[in-house]
Amino acid sequence: MIDLRTKYLGLNLRNPLVVSASPLSRDLADLRRMEDSKAAAVVLYSLFEEQIEIESHELDDFLWKSQETSAEAQSYYPKFKEFTTGPYEYLEHIQKAKKAVAIPVIASLNGISKGGWTRYAKLIETAGADALELNIYFVPTDASKTAAELEQMYVDLVADVKSSVKIPVAVKLAPYFSSMANFAKRLEAAGADSLVLFNRFYQPEFDLDKLEVTPHLTLSRSNELPLRLFWTAVLFGEVKCDLAVTGGVHVVEDVVRSMMAGARVTMLTSALLEQGIPYLSVLHQHLSQWLETHEYTSIQQMQGSMSQKKVANPAAFERANYMKVLSSYSLGLPVR
Repeated sequence: MIDLRTKYLGLNLRNPLVVSASPLSRDLADLRRMEDSKAAAVVLYSLFEEQIEIESHELDDFLWKSQETSAEAQSYYPKFKEFTTGPYEYLEHIQKAKKAVAIPVIASLNGISKGGWTRYAKLIETAGADALELNIYFVPTDASKTAAELEQMYVDLVADVKSSVKIPVAVKLAPYFSSMANFAKRLEAAGADSLVLFNRFYQPEFDLDKLEVTPHLTLSRSNELPLRLFWTAVLFGEVKCDLAVTGGVHVVEDVVRSMMAGARVTMLTSALLEQGIPYLSVLHQHLSQWLETHEYTSIQQMQGSMSQKKVANPAAFERANYMKVLSSYSLGLPVR
């Protein structure tokens, strides 16, 4: 019997397939379908920092004070109707989700500043969430901010939230840090129980007809996975906190590679948006078959087996690999 069990954020999971934060988790019926389709846990859609600000009337107060200014200028601020679920509706959804399914329910907070995060982290814990994922999504466009200042913002935020709750806290990161390994250790020291690698950078499009910059969503692909695998393999054994891979998990080989790199779980949404929630069952079956075919008895047996600390050639993760890749490129092409 193949043992697919793993442990993440102190939670005993029946397999490493976790549904990442997305609108799919808004519907309780869909949550039940995820559980029936072998999902081990689900990360609920995110509560955004902007929603917390709106609830506390900070943004409303700002707009009130600015009512005599240009109407065009006010259009840059988010409209209330854009946030269809407020903070207290989110807390209620956690309670309903916990009653609807038996698998762990992980809440998600999305933002960057301290703001109301600490308060809502406590409320999320009280609502019954099994863990909390901090989705720290910040695009540093302010040229006056140094890298050290930005990293300290992350560290302080994690430390503040972690000190306010007893449930496990995961930190979802973008890959754009100059010293990722050092930063990971600083986040661990601040209390992070897990690092989720990596958040996807959603870049806007330039509409040449309307001359506008517009939001644009593209689903992930498996070719985005190598960056996640690289840093998971490097960080495995360097940090004691759990590692999770998200972004680019679509087929069973993506799950296996993530486990071998050192991940405790793989998180996916794009594959479910394309294939439907029942695809989780297919992936679960393929995972069992892959382990059996390759004579593995458990997920734990393979976790970290191809990390930098475990492979025969650790230099493959460093500059030696860069040199080897370039030197192995086929010669004889015409010079341009």
